[in-house]
Parts: sequence; C-alpha cells; structure tokens
Amino acid sequence: MPLIPCSDGVGEVIDTGPGVSRVKGGDRVATTFFQGWISGKPTFEKVSTTLGGPLDGVLAEYMVLRENGLVHVPEHLSDVQAATLPCAALTAWSALVTQGRVRPGDTVLVLGTGGVALFALQFANLLGAKVIVISSSDEKLERVRQLGSEQGINYTKIPQWGKAVRDLTGGTGVDHIVELGGAGTLQESLQAISLGGQISLIGVLAGPEKALNVRPILMKNVRIQGIFVGNREGFEAMNRAISDHKVQPVIDRIFPSIMCRRHCTSWPRVGILVRSVSLFREDMSGNRVKHLEIKDLVVRGTIEIIYRCILMSNLVINAR
Repeated sequence: MPLIPCSDGVGEVIDTGPGVSRVKGGDRVATTFFQGWISGKPTFEKVSTTLGGPLDGVLAEYMVLRENGLVHVPEHLSDVQAATLPCAALTAWSALVTQGRVRPGDTVLVLGTGGVALFALQFANLLGAKVIVISSSDEKLERVRQLGSEQGINYTKIPQWGKAVRDLTGGTGVDHIVELGGAGTLQESLQAISLGGQISLIGVLAGPEKALNVRPILMKNVRIQGIFVGNREGFEAMNRAISDHKVQPVIDRIFPSIMCRRHCTSWPRVGILVRSVSLFREDMSGNRVKHLEIKDLVVRGTIEIIYRCILMSNLVINAR
C-alpha cells in the first residue's frame, strides 16, 4: 500500500487544533520515532506507532501529528543537527543512561564509528566514563580519538579484539558495550565484557544469526539488554543534557540525494550522513519547478497539530 517513508524529522509548528497545550505555532520540534510510546515500558501497542511504517513518515512538506509525538529541540542546534536526534542519539542515550546507568569511572566499549556509536562516545564522555572504540580503519580511530575516545582497536588487524580489550583494561574487561554488530561480533563482546557488565544489543551489522557459546553470559553474570530506540520521556531527558552541555552531533557530510547511496556504500565515514532532497515537480512543458505547497489543510480533533517538515530522514534528509 502507499506509505510515506522516513522516520526522523525536525520542523516548525504551523498551527494547532483546539486543546493542544504541549506546542504552539512557531515552535521548533522533532518527531518521536514511536508516536505512542510516551514513558514506561514498551508494549506491542506502543511500538506499533513508528513513523515510516506502519504510520506515514516524515518525507512530506506538511504533516498532521498528535502533540504527544513531538518534542522541542535544543536551541543551540541547527535543523540538520537536531534531525539526527530522534533515533541515533536516543538509541545511544537509552543504552548508556536509561538502561545502562553508566557512572563516572566506568569503561565503555563502542563498536564502530556511525551515528549511534558517536553519540554513545559523546554521552559516555559526559557521564565521566572512559571510552574504547573498535573500527576497521586507523584513520577513523584517529578521528574518534580527537572526539574523546581514550583508546582504539583496528579489528581488521586484531580479529580477536575481545582479548585485546581485556588487555587494555588490565584483564578486567569493560563495564558496558554498545554492541552494534549483532551475532557476528557478540562472541568477542562476551570476551571483552567484565564480570557483572552490560552489553546493549542495538544492531545486527555483522549478521543476526551465528552459533554462540553462551557460557560467558552465565559465568560472568552478564546482562544483555536489547535497545529499541527509546520513549519520549527519555528523548526529553536527553535533550536537556544536550542543551546543558552544548553537545554537537557529529555529521560526516551533506550530500545531494543522488550521491547518498554511493557514499553510504563506499566512503569511510565517521558520523551521520545528511542527504539533501529538493522537492520538485514538472510543469506541462517538462520544466522542473518547485513543488506546490499544500495550503488547504484541515485540523480535526483536540490533540492534532499541523507540522511543517523541514528535515526528514532515515539518515537525514534536507528537503528544500
């Protein structure tokens, strides 16, 4: 069936319906990934309210949304920067703060240098933790060192990086792992984790299935916690921390849409990609002209708002 894609957006509130109190016209807001997960534990009903499927996503000039599915964004961030927060940033925050409860002096291992990984690095630094990063590139490791990682391991040179991590920590292992690889890296993560440590399982970049020796989970008293982005309450808490500490999201590059897929698959990136999309249509002569804005919008109900989408993404899409 027809479906508007993409889940992350930042935009301006154009107007509100009767009874709306959380936002007002002119506010700069971001969408929440789960429109119905406000706080507390997830339920099947709450996690069935994701933008981009099953609900229409943000790749539109105007949207009608319920006020509970929006949050105000930090004032010091640009729209491009703020559009990286709904999924990548909140996932890292949920792993380290909401679920992980990382404390000063802890050691955190981060797998990779993508958007979630670098937010995890930044948040771990805010929490006073030490950070080790693994990557396939010495160049990337140098870049994340400049962003605050204390040590790095090139896993193409050291495939058994779990032992290498233990060596870097005096044989004890790390307190927390932001696990983005999935089944393909989990065995090494189990080698790297300390007794009583937590592995936040976020991605499956190295595959969802693989034979696994679960004995270290038992013998080390390891907690493996699945992370599925997070709720609005966590989003708002994260935004307060970002505002207080003036955190700047790490954006790798901004590319036109036509170049984005090529960059995703070939460029050794560090951070989040920003994809720029211009919305055009063709007139009767075949000339490209700006897409007509929708003006005849009707707001129904008591908690709906009209929201003009400026930035939208699965990466980040800049519509202009």
